[in-house]
Amino acid sequence: MTSPTTTSAATALPHRADAVEQHLGDPRDPANPLGFRQILAADERAEMFADGERALDAYGLGAEFVPPEYGGRLTRLDELVEIMRSVYRRDPCLGLGYGASSFIAAVNIWTAGSEEQRRHVAGLLLDHRKVSVAYHELAHGNDMIGTEFEAMPGPGGLVLNGRKEVVTNLQRSDAVVMFARTDRGPGSRSHSQLLVDKDRIPAGRMRYLPRFASSGMRGVQLGGIEFHDCPLPADSVVGRPGHGLETALKCFQITRTTLVAMFQGMLDTGLRTTLRHLSTRTLYGRPATELPEVRSVLAGVHADLLLCDAFATVGTRALHLLPAETPIYAQAVKYFISRVLMDAMHRLSTLLGAHFYMREGEHAIFQKLLRDIQPAGFGHAARAACQMSLLPQLPLLARRSWPGVEPAPADLFRLDADLPPVPFDRLTVTAGGRESLSSSLAAGLDAAPELATAHPVIAKVGAHLRDDLRRLTAECATLPPVELSVAAGSASYDLTHRYVNVLVGAACVELWRHNRHHPDPFLADPAWLAAVLARIPLHPGVQPPRLPHDLDRRLYGELIERYESATSLGLVRRRLAEPHPKEK
Repeated sequence: MTSPTTTSAATALPHRADAVEQHLGDPRDPANPLGFRQILAADERAEMFADGERALDAYGLGAEFVPPEYGGRLTRLDELVEIMRSVYRRDPCLGLGYGASSFIAAVNIWTAGSEEQRRHVAGLLLDHRKVSVAYHELAHGNDMIGTEFEAMPGPGGLVLNGRKEVVTNLQRSDAVVMFARTDRGPGSRSHSQLLVDKDRIPAGRMRYLPRFASSGMRGVQLGGIEFHDCPLPADSVVGRPGHGLETALKCFQITRTTLVAMFQGMLDTGLRTTLRHLSTRTLYGRPATELPEVRSVLAGVHADLLLCDAFATVGTRALHLLPAETPIYAQAVKYFISRVLMDAMHRLSTLLGAHFYMREGEHAIFQKLLRDIQPAGFGHAARAACQMSLLPQLPLLARRSWPGVEPAPADLFRLDADLPPVPFDRLTVTAGGRESLSSSLAAGLDAAPELATAHPVIAKVGAHLRDDLRRLTAECATLPPVELSVAAGSASYDLTHRYVNVLVGAACVELWRHNRHHPDPFLADPAWLAAVLARIPLHPGVQPPRLPHDLDRRLYGELIERYESATSLGLVRRRLAEPHPKEK
């Protein structure tokens, strides 16, 4: 399902993301009914922030998850990420519980649903209602093939039996996309997806299981559901019967990429909160922010945020421009960004000391964000599952792509370039060993020879990644079958880490090269490129070193300027509703 029109980046990105930001207001203002004080109170009660949900209803956030042909505003995934970052930087429970969980469910319908199913789900979301998705079962985790929940043929259609657990918004949703076994035979074609409209469930055939409590995302309601001989119309099947796993794997490419990119909003607030606290503290007779160690950590975290933004930006744009390659990029984005975000928040907690776990006071939002960011590493799909998906693809990539295919198109990196509509109908289960981002690393470095002398880090990391791709090509081409399975040793899993580093480095180099004429002079400065390349963990299990002193100073200066001007900390500046304390 596509639209013949494209959306101009010049008009697409700023206005709606800014509108959400201003609509929600300054979260630190005690008089703001949508501020941190009220968000934390809801978190203490383990409840969704009701006033926040009403505010998002008033904005019409549900329309952001619906394609325009069904009355919504979902034209660009990078724009959706920016909009949702404004929600996540305030309350991740709102981000997931109000929006992202419905988006995860709806993507399956836009990808494989019938026209009637699409219109039904669109109507629910446009009417501020929710749709949930029930993929997993506690007994089987990420092993979807092991699903026991059944929807077997019966009188008039299907009969549901079994249970699903730890499902977001289960009791609050009007419809559920369910992954079910529809054939007791083995194999990947024994499962289907179903759109279960709760209004069509006969009395006594469905019951809710007790809510699951959680330490992070406390307000998000995680529940379970059980069906017993529950009849369901045959038209509840989403797409072709037996193709449920294929549909899910296609949709994961969109949701894994965009959801972890949305989580960046938490690090933005975490970094801003830490800086705000340290700017009022005196240590060893001087302001804490004058201590070199403190500045170094803050600068490094800012570089990590920019690193995540760069890779997420390319991964999200690839969903529009290179959908046949996103079976690779989606796994890499989720694997890489989730770890960097969690590690960065942990390092900030060391600067806050005892204040990082305080649940009251001006900086109490930090402890909530530190808890809420943990699902980045396991929610929807664990980092290890992403590695397991990448590993068996390495030999084919080594033969078909790494020797040198045509580099990725320039529009993948140009922030002012148009994007075509979201290609739900062009997603594929496998990339077939084809991807072009890795080839863009050498192409980008060769096309910008000035980078060799711009900063020693660029030359050093660039050479390391180029050489490592050559080594990977030789090492992966001869991997025995046992090293491509769950029985693989740690050295084989390290190959995926090294490969993802190449993709990250290519994304960063090419973003800098293709945006040298951006109106923001920071994007034209190779210093940000040097800083983010320095933060790539080149050796598995080893933290990257601190930034060189000159990059420390440059990134810290940029952080302070953004903090004082109340602009976002990612690659593209955005005016925030939160003013600097001096403006109050």
